[in-house]
Amino acid sequence: MYIKKLIAPIIVTILLLSYYGFILLNLVRIPESMGIRILLLVIPLGFMGVSIYVLFERIKEIRSGDEDDLGKY
Repeated sequence: MYIKKLIAPIIVTILLLSYYGFILLNLVRIPESMGIRILLLVIPLGFMGVSIYVLFERIKEIRSGDEDDLGKY
């Protein structure tokens, strides 16, 4: 069963998304110009997207049975 192996990546991704979400909420309150604010908002959004992408890649990896890639080398 690979359900137990999926718990840790999902929990870590949820923690990362909540952390970046908290950062986004605080960056909205910055009284800077709109250009700087947009630039500061793009960075955490990018990290959130990458975190979700890595989670999906990890799920595919676990389902295919290639959990230990380092064992091949």
